Amino acid sequence: MAIKRVWHGWTTLENADLYEQTLREHVAPSIAASNISGYQGIELLRVADPVQGEVAFITIMTFNSLENVIAFQGDDYTRAHVPGVAQKVLKRWDEHAVHYEVRDVN
Repeated sequence: MAIKRVWHGWTTLENADLYEQTLREHVAPSIAASNISGYQGIELLRVADPVQGEVAFITIMTFNSLENVIAFQGDDYTRAHVPGVAQKVLKRWDEHAVHYEVRDVN
């Protein structure tokens, strides 16, 4: 059964494109280069909130199993993975990710 690792981060309207670029060019490739068994990839969701003056991002990482997540993040596997390069452009972020089991409804 696959696992979806869901995490939220926020940045300013001005830094939104830079954060997305940082994720695409640095963070995601470094995770892929780690060759973690069972890692399937990462999806990015983005929505602007001009009233709050920020952009919310959700990353959804897919793994084959919870054991693969633990191989990626260690025993404290809910801890957020926010490299320094990403922290520089984020305004705030969740300290922990949430893990969901993927269920077939068809």
